Amino acid sequence: MSYLESLKVFVRVVELGSITAGGRDMRLSPAAASTRIRDLENRFGARLLNRTTRTLTPTEIGQVLYDNARRVLAAVDEAEAAVASHSGTPLGAMRVSAPLGAGRRLVAPLVPRFVAENPEVQVRLRLSDRVVNIVEDAIDLAFYLGQPEDSTLIRRKIADCPRVLVASPAYLAQHGTPEAPEELKRHNCLLLRFPRSPEYYWVLQTPEGPRKLAVAGGFDSDDGEVLTDWALAGAGIANRPRYEVAAALREGQLVEVLPETPPMAVEFGVLTPHRDLQDPKLRLFIDFAVRELKGAMG
Repeated sequence: MSYLESLKVFVRVVELGSITAGGRDMRLSPAAASTRIRDLENRFGARLLNRTTRTLTPTEIGQVLYDNARRVLAAVDEAEAAVASHSGTPLGAMRVSAPLGAGRRLVAPLVPRFVAENPEVQVRLRLSDRVVNIVEDAIDLAFYLGQPEDSTLIRRKIADCPRVLVASPAYLAQHGTPEAPEELKRHNCLLLRFPRSPEYYWVLQTPEGPRKLAVAGGFDSDDGEVLTDWALAGAGIANRPRYEVAAALREGQLVEVLPETPPMAVEFGVLTPHRDLQDPKLRLFIDFAVRELKGAMG
């Protein structure tokens, strides 16, 4: 088995705190991932991981290996990037993350077209509405909606993403249509909630400038598309990207609420780690995404 591949598995197992999760991330079964770890332990003649029923942590020797293996793997990435840049042929695997809704509707359709043009590239797309840590999650390129907090990353804006408050005709018929922003406090607002979630409040555009409103509801979710489904089912008012609900608005399944004071648009863009030499396939994919998605925000 490849020593380098075993190091990659070991690093991901330590970072994710689980052989199962690390193996899954490397497209390996738990048994195959365990075999990779065991091979390393046999090579070094030492236990690399402390395992309990609840936790998995590196031993002292395992921590030394992890710290050095990360540097080795980063150097390999730099070398591959240099060779690809010199040869002009993008190659290798690229880990891409995106929010669920934007990932499904905007990013996922790009992948087959990009790979068709660059057949030596493999794209591994991961979708989640949770905030990802590019370094800890070993992400090469992360699409985002909102305002990134980490200023150490390279950031490229693609477009502003308009947002809209929506509810079903049935919900508005039963509960009334808000005529002013403060009336939202009397409605069931469908919120995107998870640790570090930005939507414990909504910010609306008003003639006096941005207005932050504390809103609440009887239930929430960490999946933005679930909020759209709830709004369609008449459960309340949702704050969604316009591109996501454009068809439902056209068909009358949803109605725009407070169109004169819509939510503030959010930035849609892409983040990459700072590196001495950026991999050509990342530059190509970013340029491709920017070109294809500029007019897709609705």
